[in-house]
Amino acid sequence: MTAIKTHVEDVAREVHRLTVDTGMPFVAFRERYERAVPPLDMAEYERLRHSGSDWDAVLRAAGENAPHGFMIFWSLDNTAIMQGSGDRWHSVQYLMGNHTIAQRMFHHDPGVLLYAPLRTTIYEDARGVTRFAFDQPSAQFASFGDPEIAAVGVELDRKVAALLDYLGVPVPERLVPAGARTR
Repeated sequence: MTAIKTHVEDVAREVHRLTVDTGMPFVAFRERYERAVPPLDMAEYERLRHSGSDWDAVLRAAGENAPHGFMIFWSLDNTAIMQGSGDRWHSVQYLMGNHTIAQRMFHHDPGVLLYAPLRTTIYEDARGVTRFAFDQPSAQFASFGDPEIAAVGVELDRKVAALLDYLGVPVPERLVPAGARTR
């Protein structure tokens, strides 16, 4: 019997988890976030897929579905599933992204889907402060060692910064290079 050679790649990377104090009650910020980042309109994408629409039609649909560049692909209400434990934290997590942006990285390496869509969490801390947390996209995508993928990661940093600005919460300096700030 011939042994099959396998390859294991071990990539160490720096992670920057960014946590922003929203300055709003949990329910208010969650509602605001979910209005700005609507759910993926799966029925529309199924219609496009079955009708044989081209990529331009998908790009247009994504633009309409994601007014601030992102859609919710999945969410989990952690508060509800942890309720029986006695914990009373308010917490919800999401996979937020845009498949038309992810495609620009997927084109180079399908492994990027490990980090796309982006994982985000809204939670209330022990003091009752509502926080929004996520890992910095550019740090995740730079780990692939491909400048084309890394460039999209930097673009995602800027898009997350714009979303946070729209939501009225502080934008971490790490997301926007000093020369690119407008304020």
